[in-house]
Amino acid sequence: MSSLRDPAPPDPAEAATGRALTSRADPPTVQAVESVEVVMTREGPRPAAGGRPSPARRLLPPFAALRAFEAVGQLGGIRRAAQELGVDHAAVSRHLRALEDWAGVKLIDREQGGRLTPEGAKYLARISAALEEISRATADLTRRGDDSRLVIWSVPGFAYRWLIRRLPDFNAAHPGFDLEVRPTDHAPDFGRHEADADIRYVRDMGGAQAADVQSVEIARPTVFPAASPALAARLGPDAPAAALLGETLLHEDDDSEWRTWLEARQVEVPERLGGPRLWHAHLTLDAARRGQGIVLTNALLVGDELASGELVELKLQPAEPEIRFGAYALRVRRDRWRDPAILKFRRWLERAAAHDASPG
Repeated sequence: MSSLRDPAPPDPAEAATGRALTSRADPPTVQAVESVEVVMTREGPRPAAGGRPSPARRLLPPFAALRAFEAVGQLGGIRRAAQELGVDHAAVSRHLRALEDWAGVKLIDREQGGRLTPEGAKYLARISAALEEISRATADLTRRGDDSRLVIWSVPGFAYRWLIRRLPDFNAAHPGFDLEVRPTDHAPDFGRHEADADIRYVRDMGGAQAADVQSVEIARPTVFPAASPALAARLGPDAPAAALLGETLLHEDDDSEWRTWLEARQVEVPERLGGPRLWHAHLTLDAARRGQGIVLTNALLVGDELASGELVELKLQPAEPEIRFGAYALRVRRDRWRDPAILKFRRWLERAAAHDASPG
């Protein structure tokens, strides 16, 4: 096996057939072109001819070599790059050597664990930007006119507890759509076309957002405690809100929401509230349904369980004020805000979420 310090010699079979470095994502035609080594040896870097060069005379190394170098620079190693590209690490090493020989510049410092040289770092920054622009242009080209497919990312609780359950309603109203829903804690990078739209729970709709993103509030639901019927019966009707301090409170990532809710109900809250941290809304709701504690939730997340009687909204004293922590917001790339597919999904989402946001 080869390494950064001792790359393997060229594979005779590869040299004979003239295969270029390819990944699983390369089109089949790439496999028929000459190897990087053959092309670079024959052509070498072309001198600038003055003015804008014709497409046939631009100073361009083979694309496969650039992809190999960019992957190594971004991922920090030949083996990781090989895994990303779906090829053997020895092939990546060969293409790095060939690119350096073609350019006459050392790009990788193999005596320093394969770090980029200063020249390599500068080259990486520029070709990464160029490859990213090629990727974006290709995504725009291939997606143009596609009004039947949407990729939606969403905060997990909303995706699991509401969106997925309501998708049959959307499909019935708009047949022929191909929707992909990805529950995730991370917002997508719209510039990289990771998603067409994204649903987040935000505290401040007026906060700063990226210039290329447009958003709309879907719903700002009231937050209330809910528990299993048995636990609710044990507390009794119209129990004081302070009685919850003697129960198991179910939290997501921290106790801040419970603390805010209790303080708004005039409860003196201890320095730390006990209860398990379950991180996601659908996990806290499942624990509450099993009688493991009391969950702080809203009608969008728990509407089905309230209707079926699996969970009960606790009516506590004082009954006021109604508390809203934030809103669910739909975020879309600004230049796609009025695309037909986005428009249909957005209008349906706003109507359906507003209808379900009230516990009554």
